[in-house]
Amino acid sequence: MSSSTRSKAAPQATAHATAARTATPVGTAHPTPETATPVGTAHPTPETSTVRTNASRRAKTVRVSEPRERLLATASGLFYREGIHSVGVDRILDAANVTRATFYRHFPGKEDLVQAYLEAEDASIRAMFTGARELTDDPRQLLGVMIAGLADDIEHHHTRGCPFINASAEYPDARSRVRRTVKSHRDWFRETLREALVAAGQDDAEERAGALVLLRDAALVGGYLDGPNTIRNTFVRTARDVAGL
Repeated sequence: MSSSTRSKAAPQATAHATAARTATPVGTAHPTPETATPVGTAHPTPETSTVRTNASRRAKTVRVSEPRERLLATASGLFYREGIHSVGVDRILDAANVTRATFYRHFPGKEDLVQAYLEAEDASIRAMFTGARELTDDPRQLLGVMIAGLADDIEHHHTRGCPFINASAEYPDARSRVRRTVKSHRDWFRETLREALVAAGQDDAEERAGALVLLRDAALVGGYLDGPNTIRNTFVRTARDVAGL
């Protein structure tokens, strides 16, 4: 090959090599205007990618299915007002305005919805006690705030008795899932009161906590039978005496 032929071939070979390096591999989608990185936009670093990934995970965590929440809220109201066994799935679907397919997408069956209802009731009491702890660091004052919170709940929210006692009356088998959930809630409730009493320096904390549980049970039933506004003062005064306040 002449020197002139070699000199012409060299640039062509260089061009082909450059094209091979920059060509999009087979099976790789070409960037569209939507996916291409705009001019002047920094490519994500490992640090920014981690932040965005964590933010995305948090967003997915807090994202709640609106139909599921509507189903749960509707069923909870019906279960508490009318009883669990007397309310069928069709009634819940009509009241919540959701399809049967949507129901079974979120709850395998009615018993799973009942479980979610009781868990939501448990969570509401836990949240109330958490809120009480945010109001004061003084152990004795905390006991008073907790008692007042229970009185508010009886007077304004649970005016048809205790949702856990009501549910237990419909599930006589103590080994059932519902009864186990109720027991778990009551064990936590009693232990939380006992810990608060110990922190406040009260003796016989175990016995006092058990008495407070019984007082709340009685107040919920009495509030339903006699009217919630008739028992508040008696409950608060007696509960404070039991707590040694």
